[in-house]
Amino acid sequence: MIRKIKFGKIAIVIFLTVLIWVWTDLDLDEEHIVPKAIMRVAHSPELLVSFNGQPEASINNIELKGPAKKIAEVKRDLDDGTLELDFSLNPERETMITTGSHTLNVLDFLKRSDEIKALGGLTVEDCKPEIIDVNVVKLEKKLLDIECVNENGAPVKVESIDPSKVEMYVPEDYRLKAQVLLTSRDITQARLSVVEKTPYVVLVAGQKRDAPVKVRIKMSPEADSLTEHTIDATLGIQSGMNLVGEYRLVVDNYNDLVSFVIFATQEAKDAYESEAFQITLNILDNDTEKGPEYEHRRDVVYNFPKESVSKNEIRLKGEPGEARFKLIPLTPAETQPAGTN
Repeated sequence: MIRKIKFGKIAIVIFLTVLIWVWTDLDLDEEHIVPKAIMRVAHSPELLVSFNGQPEASINNIELKGPAKKIAEVKRDLDDGTLELDFSLNPERETMITTGSHTLNVLDFLKRSDEIKALGGLTVEDCKPEIIDVNVVKLEKKLLDIECVNENGAPVKVESIDPSKVEMYVPEDYRLKAQVLLTSRDITQARLSVVEKTPYVVLVAGQKRDAPVKVRIKMSPEADSLTEHTIDATLGIQSGMNLVGEYRLVVDNYNDLVSFVIFATQEAKDAYESEAFQITLNILDNDTEKGPEYEHRRDVVYNFPKESVSKNEIRLKGEPGEARFKLIPLTPAETQPAGTN
């Protein structure tokens, strides 16, 4: 007796076999290369962290490995923009809390990162670069004066700032003031009543840090902003009589010193430019003790009119220029008695 073939059961077996093959294939590991990702620094109030002076670093050719199904999901999410594979460096977690240069093993960091763990079941097999230098500056809390500036960066004269100082974490050698940016609308409001704003500092690598408190700013109705001016200065030299006729002064960065920018009223600028010397370099008698090859470094003095300074009508943009100079002994043929022509 010939048995009747049960095609339905055969179809079910074939379907289950194919399904098992598909599941098995999806469980096999595959690889995917992410061409580029970005590493940024997690906020740390007491640390200033950068990558070779930059606020972020690129990580290239990140090789991901894992189940084919998961790899396919990640590829899809990366392609449609729902997933951005960027990484956050927490300096405290990496024990990078002392001032100086630290070395980060990038592959080891990625394997431990929360971003990779969140992908579920994927591992990182390789990446470029292997090492990234991380620069850390330990910050300290300082009480900073506050100045107001407009949208062009020029100082704005105000009637009052309450409080007039603010505590912020800055580098040990930080010499600037905390700033408050006043828009045109802020200035209009401050002339009528009071405007509340948050002071901030801009540290290296363009990292902006806001103060933990706001300040109240009031301006007089007639208050006006200072204007930015470029100054082509004359450099004056001040030294003791012991050096006159004995040494030749060589200023290596002269051109950089005599051109700079100030913020001032037009009257204060005109008064400043009428000075015989806009900047002065002081030479000390004991500067000669280090020899003719020694390159001295000293800030120049800006001879702003005292009255303009007292009225807050003039100031330097940025930090004072630092002169780099040498004192070369004159030969007997070059030397003449001090005070003679």
